[in-house]
Amino acid sequence: MSKTLEYKIKSMREGGKALGVIKRHLAEFSKPGVSFEQIETQAQKLIKEAGMLPSFSTVPGYRWATCIMKNDSVCHGIPQNNVIKDGDVITIDIGLINNNFHLDTTITFAVGEVSSEIREFLNTGKKSLEKAIQSAKIGNSVYDISRAMEKPLKRKGYGVVFQLTGHGVGEELHMEPSIPCVPDKTDRNVKLYEGQTLAIENMYTMGNATLKESSDGWTYKTIDGSTSGMFEETVLITKKGPEILTN
Repeated sequence: MSKTLEYKIKSMREGGKALGVIKRHLAEFSKPGVSFEQIETQAQKLIKEAGMLPSFSTVPGYRWATCIMKNDSVCHGIPQNNVIKDGDVITIDIGLINNNFHLDTTITFAVGEVSSEIREFLNTGKKSLEKAIQSAKIGNSVYDISRAMEKPLKRKGYGVVFQLTGHGVGEELHMEPSIPCVPDKTDRNVKLYEGQTLAIENMYTMGNATLKESSDGWTYKTIDGSTSGMFEETVLITKKGPEILTN
């Protein structure tokens, strides 16, 4: 292994460990009455205390450290002008930079009392991501990841988002390859290799998987108003199998 790759892996392990802690803290912080702005402020504070930098604010036109969504909002939600209420399903997407390497992770969780249907929805999303990550092995393909991701979701009758994808991550926030939630047979040719780092994410809905962009130019919502979820980890491909960096 080259010194350059060793440095990348060391930096991303350090960054991923810090980001995992921050992600869990933000989820615990997210109680009824807490505003999206307060979550964003916490995220900025925690990233700074870790000695690292926000990643998402490197995206042209975007100045926040987080994307925060609730209920029918799927992704790219601007963290402002919203407050958490009891029974909401909240998604927090956050990234940081350590030694010029990007990490990216997302968690969806329910706040307060929710139905058994919502709990099953969230548990299935976690299982879907676990299966996808287990398929991230040397010699497997992007198709294998997408297929493993989709199966648990389709089995429960959930919608699987097809307009947006996961991605490579590392020297930049968004890199090749794209990793669809819905398997594409052409991705059988996109093989995985040692040292590769991927942001593997599932985006799914309780209803129609078609999304629409909101008037803010960023937030994607379900077209039918159905509840959505997303789980994402940054994963390193190793000889021993996939290593989750953002746990």
